[in-house]
Amino acid sequence: MQSTPWPERFVDLKRQIVEATPDYEKRLTESWKDLLGELDKRAADIAQAGPDYIPQVHYEDLDKLSAEEIDIIRRKGTVVIKDVVDDSEARAWKTALDDFIKANPHVQGFPEQDKQFFMLYWTRSQVQARAHPNVLKASAWLNKQYHVKSGKPLEGVDLNVPLVYADRFRIRHPGPGWDKFPPHVDGGAIERWEDESFRKCYADILSGNWRAHDPYELEGRLDARSSLYGRPGQATIFRSFQGWLAMSEAAPTQGTLRVFPDLVLSNAYTILRPFFRPTVPLNSEDILKPENWVFDISTPDFPGILILADGFSGPRPTPEQHPHLRLEKTMTSVPKVNPGDMVFWHCDVVHSVEQDHTGKEDSAVMYIGAVPQTPMNTEYVKKQAETFLAGINPPDFVKDQSSTIYVGLGIDADVKEPIARVAMGLPIQVA
Repeated sequence: MQSTPWPERFVDLKRQIVEATPDYEKRLTESWKDLLGELDKRAADIAQAGPDYIPQVHYEDLDKLSAEEIDIIRRKGTVVIKDVVDDSEARAWKTALDDFIKANPHVQGFPEQDKQFFMLYWTRSQVQARAHPNVLKASAWLNKQYHVKSGKPLEGVDLNVPLVYADRFRIRHPGPGWDKFPPHVDGGAIERWEDESFRKCYADILSGNWRAHDPYELEGRLDARSSLYGRPGQATIFRSFQGWLAMSEAAPTQGTLRVFPDLVLSNAYTILRPFFRPTVPLNSEDILKPENWVFDISTPDFPGILILADGFSGPRPTPEQHPHLRLEKTMTSVPKVNPGDMVFWHCDVVHSVEQDHTGKEDSAVMYIGAVPQTPMNTEYVKKQAETFLAGINPPDFVKDQSSTIYVGLGIDADVKEPIARVAMGLPIQVA
């Protein structure tokens, strides 16, 4: 539970947000009750289907999908893309990462006594994987799921041009007790409400019309500040989808990704939850009944957002604070993947990692998200390229000690294709 008291200024923020809507208490209350009814029905469907609820497509079929198939992916916010990279190539990257760790025993990672999640960004395997043309083309396909409702051209924006965001990797060993990644949403915490540009992404929800919410409307994302407090590890760029590339087999119960696979519903509930409170105890058998919730903006707290010494973390929905999501039943493991498959989830999707890995082999993935060319992203990639060439941690992450030297990092020559050099912010070599 949150022990740090919320600053009273957040009462003013809540009031400021809702006062933009005429007759806001009535409209938001009606919308909330409608949302709870829809969540009740959808949660049952999700729980019954399990991993089969998650769409799967083959990389070679991305441009052949029907409008209906694409709509399903967009609504669920998560997709497994099979065979993006050849199995043998993906397995070779994992072997090379194992060798890198052995050659550099001082690498940062956790758990401290048995490192499995590594604070490494520029190993040769990672650089090569991000530069792979198929990985970048899959990213561009995902970026193009976004659109501009107004239809007006946006300066410096090209959804056909994928960029690279350097992130980490994990090589998880079989065993229980992995509790570092409970259900959460990345890419901004209190910023979703506090930053005016970010808040525009949820304007329909906040005005009492959650059914009109479009998570793929691009315009509000371009200037959204997802890191108002400069907390290390908080992404400052816009990733259309987060993602990872499998370097091993991974199946449900084997330490894989779990998601809440209905993007509109989870967004609507997460964003509206701070404006409502239960009139019965959180552990009451009647907590799910809509009549036991009332509109209330008299308190400064935002359930699911954690106050830290250096800013805010979350959203982190919990069964207690967000009961209508029914997280115990609806957090859905992605289907089995093989080396070279990729999994992507929209930047707003509630996701977690299974606590237990019941398999017999390592579950290994590289985190590679989809990043479109926008002015903010292009600026970040320029700074990131400088850190790549210098062999130091990217701008969004904690700086390594200046004395830290790694053997076997990727270099400029590992990024050959023009599409990859543009994505990395590197100059294209002219023959």
